[in-house]
Amino acid sequence: MGLFGSKKTQGEAGAGGASVTLESGQTLALAQVVDCLGDSCPRPQLMTKKSLAQAASGDVIEVRIDNPTSLEAVVAMIPDLGGTLLETLKGSRGWSVVIRRD
Repeated sequence: MGLFGSKKTQGEAGAGGASVTLESGQTLALAQVVDCLGDSCPRPQLMTKKSLAQAASGDVIEVRIDNPTSLEAVVAMIPDLGGTLLETLKGSRGWSVVIRRD
């Protein structure tokens, strides 16, 4: 067990054909899905920062969050990490934050 609890893996979704549909109806292929369900601050922020740092320009990343405080923190830090918030989607288990790497 690490400093922030059990280690979760970040799934590389691009090869599996995973995608997300925005409220506008636009469907985007995902390069990564970052699972932060059940995690609290600062783990979602750290995982998002790491994913954006590893992403190529134009990659779309979905961050899954169920902690409202973490959601606010992640959304606020996206511009500072070289990303663009495309949309925040409310789901049954939390939110999906869809980010494009600049």
